[in-house]
Amino acid sequence: MRIAVAGTCGLALLIAREIHDSTSHQLVILSRTHQTGLIAQGYQCQVVDYNNPSSLHHALMGVDTIISTVMGTPQLRLIEAAVQCRVRRFAPAEFEGQPGLRGQNVLLDRGRNSALALLQHYRGYIQSTVFVCGILYERFSVNGMISQRIGTTTGYGSEGDYIANPRTMTAIAPVWDAGQNLAYVCLTSAYDVARFVVRSLDMPTWTSEMSMCGERMSVNALVELVRACRNRPWATVQYQDPANLQYQMSLAQAAGDTARQRRLAPLLATAEGRYDFAVPGYLNSMYPDIRPTRFRDWFLHNWAAVP
Repeated sequence: MRIAVAGTCGLALLIAREIHDSTSHQLVILSRTHQTGLIAQGYQCQVVDYNNPSSLHHALMGVDTIISTVMGTPQLRLIEAAVQCRVRRFAPAEFEGQPGLRGQNVLLDRGRNSALALLQHYRGYIQSTVFVCGILYERFSVNGMISQRIGTTTGYGSEGDYIANPRTMTAIAPVWDAGQNLAYVCLTSAYDVARFVVRSLDMPTWTSEMSMCGERMSVNALVELVRACRNRPWATVQYQDPANLQYQMSLAQAAGDTARQRRLAPLLATAEGRYDFAVPGYLNSMYPDIRPTRFRDWFLHNWAAVP
């Protein structure tokens, strides 16, 4: 099969490498700019102009499946071109919680609902699936997930933007849901997401959502795990519930503080259970030989060089 990976962010390149190294599929990476480094590593790359249908049609010739990591209007153009080129399957840029739990939150949506609506419109012509993985471990990376070239435009990709700052040992922890029960979150490493995504290419048909999970835990347990791994006490921890976070959000909105709104949105979504789902994930059950990295092991390795 000929597989196109759209985009060159960190997750896109992990998926591309897994296809390249572990399968016999033909791979093409679609990029807006010339990728000299990737070509030197043996990857086939195609420069595309998302505003030019003929550029997209040329790039998609013979492609069976598209894995997208591009957002907004470029992704909509890509879907239109995929339908016209009779591409069989399309996985939009999701890789988070279940879309049905996201609602119409503009800060979290970033154009993704429009892509899902377009795929639904064309469902008679193209198969699609949403890969659901919860929160990427990389949100807790040294220097943030932007250091892995993931989530660079989200507004919550820097070190300490989500729940915990392991360097300064400060945390804003959405530990309770609206009923004052413990809030839970599912997490997966980007590397394991790539492994599950690539394995799913061999499925004859895709279901509308396919979940995977490295680990499910309460936010309270997550915060305690970070503290234990750092072997230092928290300087400050703010334990939060949805009502308190919503109040902070309304203050940020009143002040026109968009940056704070962007950081609060995923914390509020966490407290509301939007990154929690039934485990084991669908793909975990389908491919039990894939053993995801535990969060503790990933975190200790990632922060090993930071005193």
